[in-house]
Amino acid sequence: MYNAMLKVFVEVADRGSFTKAAESLYISSTAIMKQMNILEEHIGLQLLIRTPRGIHLTEAGKSVYKDAKFMIQYSEEAIDRAYQAEAINRQTIRVGTSALYPCKNLMDLWGRISDEYPEFRLKVIPFEDTNTGTAYRDIGKKYDLITGSYDPAAAGDLCRFLELGNRRFCLAMSKKHRLSKKDSISVPDLYGETLMIMKPGNSPINDQIRQDIEKGHPQIAIADAPHYYDIEVFNYCEENDYILLTLDGWNDIHPSLVTIPFEVPYSIPYGIVYSTEPNKGTKRFLEIVSSILQN
Repeated sequence: MYNAMLKVFVEVADRGSFTKAAESLYISSTAIMKQMNILEEHIGLQLLIRTPRGIHLTEAGKSVYKDAKFMIQYSEEAIDRAYQAEAINRQTIRVGTSALYPCKNLMDLWGRISDEYPEFRLKVIPFEDTNTGTAYRDIGKKYDLITGSYDPAAAGDLCRFLELGNRRFCLAMSKKHRLSKKDSISVPDLYGETLMIMKPGNSPINDQIRQDIEKGHPQIAIADAPHYYDIEVFNYCEENDYILLTLDGWNDIHPSLVTIPFEVPYSIPYGIVYSTEPNKGTKRFLEIVSSILQN
């Protein structure tokens, strides 16, 4: 409903860098630059000032940026409304998916559901990992449900939860790290290492693990993740030879890292996270899942 290059332009403007925009969009920086050149030629205006220190917007670029943000948001909302209408009429379940909330958690159940209830369809909706609150707030709007770990303190009254199991905490590190061959890692194994953890305030369980280590094991350095977990955090961990606190459901996010069980007395539930007011099709779908889990 809008030129896709506008979304790339907005990402470049937000990131201030072709390279960072490319990492965010999972395409090459060369492709990003080519699209921006084509966009400027098409419009007939210079939108970007390219410098060795980064990308800046021209006055024309600032104007286009403002309107592009509006067009993208308006278009996405229109598409969301269309998906919601389809979900009601055809019982299409929109499943949000990202690196941290992969829809593969639902696939084992989907095989049974699709055979017995062919009226249901799945529509996979990708989204970016920004923070847990954003993922939860978009449930019922951009997608009907997501599957993954669930932090009730972060969820608050934004959504509800159908538990499928528990995830244990693990540690991700470079395949070349001295601890990478161990079957499991204890807290004392980390003495002399730097452990990267999500910044305080994002997850009470993560905060408790941080507190336990800071109070009882000063031999371990704690580093804050630069922002909420996404692929960039896993890249940062690998580049700096840090050890990252993670979960066993995130084993395959980065090909250069290995994930090893962490010997701490904590786990976090995972399952289906859905709206406090699910539509009729989603409610029926959840009833079917509950029935399967009970059998």
